[in-house]
Amino acid sequence: MRTLCFGEAIVDLTCRRPVASLVDADAFVPTAGGVSANVAATAACHGASVALAGGAGDDPWGRWLRERLEAAGVDLCWFGLAGGHATAVAFITLDERGEPTWQLYGDGAAATVAALDGRLPDAVEATDAFFFTSNSLAGKPEAALTMAARERALELGRPIVFDPNLRLHRWGGNPGRAGATAGACVPGAFLVKCNQLEARLMTGESEPEAAAASLLAAGAEHVIVTRGVGGAILRAKGMRLSVCAQPARVRSTVGAGDVFLGVLIARLGQTDYYPSALAAALPEAAEEAARACERWGALE
Repeated sequence: MRTLCFGEAIVDLTCRRPVASLVDADAFVPTAGGVSANVAATAACHGASVALAGGAGDDPWGRWLRERLEAAGVDLCWFGLAGGHATAVAFITLDERGEPTWQLYGDGAAATVAALDGRLPDAVEATDAFFFTSNSLAGKPEAALTMAARERALELGRPIVFDPNLRLHRWGGNPGRAGATAGACVPGAFLVKCNQLEARLMTGESEPEAAAASLLAAGAEHVIVTRGVGGAILRAKGMRLSVCAQPARVRSTVGAGDVFLGVLIARLGQTDYYPSALAAALPEAAEEAARACERWGALE
């Protein structure tokens, strides 16, 4: 089964040494980034058939991104470069624990909408499963496009994978709106993968077990809640599994969650989204996420 990943691709410019703030950084190294691009490329590198629907600016950085995604094996027939738009760039600094701070320039969502030029429904119909995040829900034009694609995927009976990936700066610092918007995407989802904070914002539950139960009651078929160094839990009807976080010499946590989900999507696609494949792939996903923390980005 071919999975369609919808969303933005951006350039991550990372300072590869711990610094206190952006003004202390003296050099930056580019890597391909953006949640949907990271997930698609990871899945492709693990043998999956996966396409990326989205875009970047028609500029040198956009062409640079396209080359790297193509080299990773991602199907780019629904990925375009939009004239009149600049490719979004994120300057990333890391603290001593590898935790990032972002400064984003450019509007990746606008470039995504412009590059697709109304082709997203065709992409949904031509593929077998649909993945998206809340990054395309914060603004009205991209939210309308995203929700229409989700509805079409539901009508067609396509498995839907949803990763809230809430970045509160995109929501004007309004966590209530962010959580409610993400929560509206839960019903009918084959898989909802979220971290503890996202689970709490969507459900009001602080404990992962209670949050997972709430998401299942809201209509998700399978729920994974990641807990950082506490590992991850998978919950579904008749399915309960927990995995420990794997040890790692952490350089950067940027993209680790995307790698985790990319591995799962790869194994699901290779088994026609057979539910038990989730449980079988969870340890591998945790291991690959740990290895990603030892790099400078998901696609380094």
